[in-house]
Amino acid sequence: MSKDDLFRENLLKEQGIGNASAFALSNMLGLSCDPVGGLVEVPCVKRNASGAINAILAAELASAGIKSVISPDDVIDSMRRIGDSMHPDLKETAMGGLATTESAKKALKNKG
Repeated sequence: MSKDDLFRENLLKEQGIGNASAFALSNMLGLSCDPVGGLVEVPCVKRNASGAINAILAAELASAGIKSVISPDDVIDSMRRIGDSMHPDLKETAMGGLATTESAKKALKNKG
């Protein structure tokens, strides 16, 4: 394999990684962090499982040659802007989102 072929192959891998990261991150933008009772069991563990499947799907899409319309850098910039605009109660405080539902309060009462 020539140097040019190696360069092209490595460039395609890098572009694939960029596309996969853009896909995976853009699918998770704006997700609140609202642990019930301040613990990671609900809903974080299930969200982590969804994130893992999301990452696998993103890698599959990129491996199939599908390109992200939005660049990875733009996705990361958007993630920062979205995070900055989110209400503090939705940022790992257990003071918003699912953590404040009646079901969550009932589950905490039954646990304790």
